[in-house]
Amino acid sequence: MSDAMYAAASLYNDPRFFSTSEIRIRNNRIRRQRIYRRQLSMLIGLIMIILFSVIFMKASLNTNAQTDTYTPEFKYYTAITVHSGDTLWDIASEHFSSEHYDDVNAYISEIAKLNKMDTDCTLKAGESLIIPYYSSDFK
Repeated sequence: MSDAMYAAASLYNDPRFFSTSEIRIRNNRIRRQRIYRRQLSMLIGLIMIILFSVIFMKASLNTNAQTDTYTPEFKYYTAITVHSGDTLWDIASEHFSSEHYDDVNAYISEIAKLNKMDTDCTLKAGESLIIPYYSSDFK
């Protein structure tokens, strides 16, 4: 088939201009394209399912589930009286809990914030301070 006839046949999509072998070749090409698209969509679908499963499994393994021996601790506040020679560092070191604070400085910052004072201020004997503490007893 000449190029002009092939162009006319493809333009009008008229099977009269195609030989049987050309029709078979054209149909096979269309069938292969459909198979390729179907396989590609199946592959993308499979990848999406695997990705979703991996994300779901990772999220479910990262749960913060509590053990049977877990006892909750509640945060309470108490007032203490400052004695002569006490510093904020001494008071914080005495009542500090490493389970609930990163370091003593974090605890000192919370005490200072509760009492509306600076972390480097001087304490006076007889002054009253509010400090936080944790207990497993529910009050």
